[in-house]
Amino acid sequence: MVSGSLMRMMPPCWRPSVEGEDSSRGDDANGRVDGLLWYKDLGDHVTGEFSMAVIQANNLLEDHSQLESGPLSLYESGPHGTFVGIYDGHGGPATARFINEHLFGYIKKFTTENGGMSADVINKAFLATEEDFLALVRKQWLNNPHMASVGSCCLVGIVCSGMLYIANAGDSRVVLGRLDNTYKEVKAVPLSSEHNASVESVREELRSLHPDDPQIVVLKHTVWRVKGIIQISRSIGDAYLKSAEFNRDPLLPKFRVPEPFDKPILSAEPETLVQKLDPEDQFLIFASDGLWEHLSSQEAVDIVNTCPRNGIARKLVKAALREASKKREMRYSDLKKIDRGVRRHFHDDITVIVLFLDFHLISQSYWQGPLVSIRGGVGASGHSIC
Repeated sequence: MVSGSLMRMMPPCWRPSVEGEDSSRGDDANGRVDGLLWYKDLGDHVTGEFSMAVIQANNLLEDHSQLESGPLSLYESGPHGTFVGIYDGHGGPATARFINEHLFGYIKKFTTENGGMSADVINKAFLATEEDFLALVRKQWLNNPHMASVGSCCLVGIVCSGMLYIANAGDSRVVLGRLDNTYKEVKAVPLSSEHNASVESVREELRSLHPDDPQIVVLKHTVWRVKGIIQISRSIGDAYLKSAEFNRDPLLPKFRVPEPFDKPILSAEPETLVQKLDPEDQFLIFASDGLWEHLSSQEAVDIVNTCPRNGIARKLVKAALREASKKREMRYSDLKKIDRGVRRHFHDDITVIVLFLDFHLISQSYWQGPLVSIRGGVGASGHSIC
């Protein structure tokens, strides 16, 4: 049941409806806002259709996301494709917002320099974005030391020239829905690994990278954490765990590591995957961990496979919220009435992007459709759900 302390917190925030009413603003070209929900029900990208949705739980939306479809280099003659980014921030939205504003520009820059898309292009873009953010932290250090404690997970997917590129740092997840011709079923194929200390292999990796630090991972209140502070092992930002120069005043003591360190504790380098797309590959589901806390990969794939495409990302968000309400033994209709901030006690910010794959379009070498550039959580008139 919902605890008494939470119930006491709710009444000032209780509203007739937080999302679900016809309160959307802005045309559907850049998405609609309905209370704490932002959504783009259906659109076209280079190799098919897409659907996006974001639900806010934190006081400030910490999830940022984008979809870019068209040229992937600085020249129209360069490769065309679709770029998806999910940026799940922590400690505040600053890093996720920064990635949203800079990462794709670096993808285009390095694709141009490389003469094409590659895993190395994406890796360089991650590290360049990291370097720029740490430079910003350094610049603001005396006036805004809190920036050193803000970070973000970063999940990227790129469809280009019949190939799929995935890069992940953190615990967001991308799942492929692939048709199994033998059983005529669409099965979930995980394409990313979560870099979270709750995973034994991640703890082993951290221990091998820091053999002289017995406290590199600590079990604290039944939760494994890196240095007893944070669960993820890879991120962009989190400068206080990247460079010792930020492990001091004026940073708040709760973020400081007691032992000195001479190499980064967390890594910004993504884990990458490159594979050829096949006719059996039906769709991709990209989502922040807020979705996967409540739905399994196969459950999400089953929903996408059996429901209409229009509004499918919204449907996944709704399914996760229904599961969240069940876990707290409350009605879904009551959960929808809880405002941001208090809402975080029931679920995290959730971002979902579903990318449908039309193999006929994937196999083409050109794109004649309009360019697409859309940011999750921001409507046509510039209004944001945060």
